[in-house]
Amino acid sequence: SCATNNNNMASHGLTYDGCNFFRQRLVLSTLTGKRVKIRNIRSKEDEPGLRDFEASFIRLLDKVTNGSRIEINQTGTVLFYQPGLLYGGSVEHDCNPQRSIGYYLEALLMLAPFMKTSLKATLRGVTNDPTDPTVDLLKSTALPLLKKFGIDGEGLDLKVVKRGMAPGGGGEVAFTCPVRRTINPIQLTDPGKIKRIRGVAYSARVSPQMANRIVDSARGILNQLLPDIYIYTDHMKGANSGKSPGFGLTLVAETLNGCFLSAEMSSTPQGQGEPMLPEDLGANCAKLLLQEIHRGGCVDSTNQSLALLLMTLGQQDVSKVLLGPLSPYTIEFLRHIRDFFQIMFKLEVQKPLEDERKGGDKVLVTCVGAGYSNINKTLK
Repeated sequence: SCATNNNNMASHGLTYDGCNFFRQRLVLSTLTGKRVKIRNIRSKEDEPGLRDFEASFIRLLDKVTNGSRIEINQTGTVLFYQPGLLYGGSVEHDCNPQRSIGYYLEALLMLAPFMKTSLKATLRGVTNDPTDPTVDLLKSTALPLLKKFGIDGEGLDLKVVKRGMAPGGGGEVAFTCPVRRTINPIQLTDPGKIKRIRGVAYSARVSPQMANRIVDSARGILNQLLPDIYIYTDHMKGANSGKSPGFGLTLVAETLNGCFLSAEMSSTPQGQGEPMLPEDLGANCAKLLLQEIHRGGCVDSTNQSLALLLMTLGQQDVSKVLLGPLSPYTIEFLRHIRDFFQIMFKLEVQKPLEDERKGGDKVLVTCVGAGYSNINKTLK
């Protein structure tokens, strides 16, 4: 799908086919200032063109930038995007409930440090659903990762103001992030052993007992392995509980060296397929966490691309990060980084020793940062 012809590259624009990896392309385009044209967006389907959630994503990008030019043809199958300057400031956005707020937030996490004024975003919609990373997960894994790269301080915060389960939504999230002129290179090569597990079992518009049942069944598995486990229950009431009933669990394992590995599950949205028992959800989520720990690395699979992007944008120095097996999404992200930044990563597979019980194969990812500096911060 990486159809890029050379005369096109001369005008600092890139052309892609299809609707896959839509966010990656627009985010990298916004950071590098390179124009992007995406053709054949679902052109062979019964309902061709951009979906509502993608249009909503484009509107969000338009809100945080200044002077972006966006052209979409009548059928919605071709998108031309010429990025403006990342402006930031106070932004409110109603996310389309087809995807959860996490879908929009993942992109904001990548862009926020490079704004002109620090971002204060209020996003409304679905906070937890089975497809996208939930807000709880991003709060407990993506924010600590940003801190490792030197993006920290009072201003970095992510709050669930109201919970909104799929499909109805009605949730609200507040995200604030300080701006940085440059990003520190990092060396994260040894995660260390797991020292504790934290989690949130949440429920909305169902009996508060659901959350307790989830906690009991998850602990039933994890307590065999580790004593230090604390799973909070979060039961939102009334106006703060959104429009749909549901429950779920987010688990995060923290290692001795401050790396976070996570897993989560949300109940099946109302009216979509078989309902799930809280006991099953708790147990399955615990097993997912163990799987994620087996994959290991210093960054879990949800945040691999965020880590790689920050490595790419770091100062002109070597960054090294040990990851578990790369997800297909991450592999495509590496290709896009090569397209937009002309930066190649060195990947070395590290096989664990037989007796070490260190889980699956790891990949040591190395690159030299592009020395990206926030162009919006130079005029001081």
